[in-house]
Order: sequence, then structure tokens, then C-alpha cells
Amino acid sequence: MTTPFDSWVFWALLSAVFASLTAIFAKIGIADIDSDFATLIRTIVIVIVLAGIVLAMGKTQPLNTVSGKTWLFLVLSGLATGASWLAYFRALKLGQASEVAPVDKLSVVLVAIFGVLFLGEKLTVQGWIGVALVTAGAVTLAWRV
Repeated sequence: MTTPFDSWVFWALLSAVFASLTAIFAKIGIADIDSDFATLIRTIVIVIVLAGIVLAMGKTQPLNTVSGKTWLFLVLSGLATGASWLAYFRALKLGQASEVAPVDKLSVVLVAIFGVLFLGEKLTVQGWIGVALVTAGAVTLAWRV
């Protein structure tokens, strides 16, 4: 018997909820401090929480069982994440959350395009229409006249 916890849709929607809260909480939290320092505090919280979850669930594994390729791409992913967070918090410091978040969500468009270019994924006509609509929606939400 499957449960909602077995569905990628459930987890993706939950991710969207938490991402929206991230923008709101961060915008309030960075009001009186430097955005890079705020990113450091956020990162420390994430490391502590994730370490607790991994340890509590017994999901650790010996580091020597992780392949070189896996290390390389996880390190690159971590660097990209850090750069994204720094840029996101800086954007939130300078702009309105209702403007910053939609532009940030253009990452959805870029993932689709990069998936096609670098991972050999295929998009249907419906998929390309979705990419165009997400782009139009992000631009529409962020564009202030």
C-alpha cells in the first residue's frame, strides 16, 4: 500500500511550502544584519538539523564507500548551493520577497533546459509550454511598473 510519503509530488509540494517560508522568514531575519552573515547562520542551523536527522535515522555510511565521482558532484552541488544562498539572501536584502522569489524560481526553467542539454532528458511539447509559462509567470510577478 502506498502512502503520500511514497510520492515525489508530496515531497515536491512540501519543498515548495518550505521554500516559500524560507523567503518570508529570511526577509524578516535579514532586516538588521548583513545578508552574508545571515546565510552563515542559516547554514549552521541546516548542518545541525541535518546531522541530527541523519544520525537519529541511522543513515550514516563510511565515507570511503562514496565514489570519487559522487564526491566531485556533491562538492560541486554544495558550492552551487552556497553561491545560490548568498545571492538569494543578498537579493532579499535589496528587493521585495514578492519580486525576488519569482525570479529565483526561474531555476525551474534552467533545470529543465540543463536537463535537456546535459542529462539527455526529453521535454514534450507540453513540457516546453510549461517552461514558457513558468518564465512568463516569473517575469510577470517580478516586473514592477
